[in-house]
Amino acid sequence: MEIKKSGMLSIVGRPNVGKSTLTNALVGEKIAIVTNKPQTTRNRICAVVDRGECQFVFLDTPGLHKARTRLGDYMVNVVRESVADVDAVLLLVEPIPHIGGPEAELMGRIQALKVPAVLVINKIDTVEKEKLLAVMQTYQEAHDFQAIVPISAKTGEGVEELLDVLEPFLPEGPQLFPDGMVTDQPERQVCAELIREKLLLCLDKEIPHGTAVELTKFSERTGSGILDIDATIYCEKESHKGILIGRGGAMLKKISTLARRDIEAFMGTKVFLQVFVKVKKNWRDNPNFIRDVGLV
Repeated sequence: MEIKKSGMLSIVGRPNVGKSTLTNALVGEKIAIVTNKPQTTRNRICAVVDRGECQFVFLDTPGLHKARTRLGDYMVNVVRESVADVDAVLLLVEPIPHIGGPEAELMGRIQALKVPAVLVINKIDTVEKEKLLAVMQTYQEAHDFQAIVPISAKTGEGVEELLDVLEPFLPEGPQLFPDGMVTDQPERQVCAELIREKLLLCLDKEIPHGTAVELTKFSERTGSGILDIDATIYCEKESHKGILIGRGGAMLKKISTLARRDIEAFMGTKVFLQVFVKVKKNWRDNPNFIRDVGLV
């Protein structure tokens, strides 16, 4: 079917509100990593959804938080800039009848730029339906949203209805991305992020936030269909390196095994994955390193 309408829509909100889970639910496959830890998303991730004569291009952004490093500054700037030059903004919130600092700041920016906004109340599977009315009223009094859509990104409830609501915001015009394309991220970037997701899932406290992943090899063996990947995990302290590797290499093996399964599912081929760990002190405050590992 020919695409007749296409547009850009930003998904913004505080950390851990479910932006990446919603992105994956919209696309129908995993292109954004998901954990229960804040600041999981570091880059702006582009997700493409073709539906009938429409092409939706969603921008999944980091959670708006108080930055404490150069990397944090970059992530916050990504969020603030993502509200500009889009056809609509989706403000994703939890089903709580209270407006916090991140939500207030984002609504102020939306208002200043006069960009259409839809309030998306996520995690409705965790509350009784009658409690949603108080949430809706609280936000509607604070900002004139074009629509309010309750959803559960986790279960998929309300996701199709959300696309119905968003369709009128798309301007007429040709498709922005070719058929079959679900993200603008290079395959090697998605694979690096899948490894980082396992660090977030397997490690506690601050250690995973102080890690970065760089792929130093990403090539297919001739005639075999096997993808060879060498990955380097950078951490900020020698003590963190020991925890990452684990007793007898057990933790690194666990992380590698979990990552390899997801990479094979994403790439649709067998993968031979080797993972190494190196210490790079204070890398989150090193602009050159941040750029070299593809975070800016």
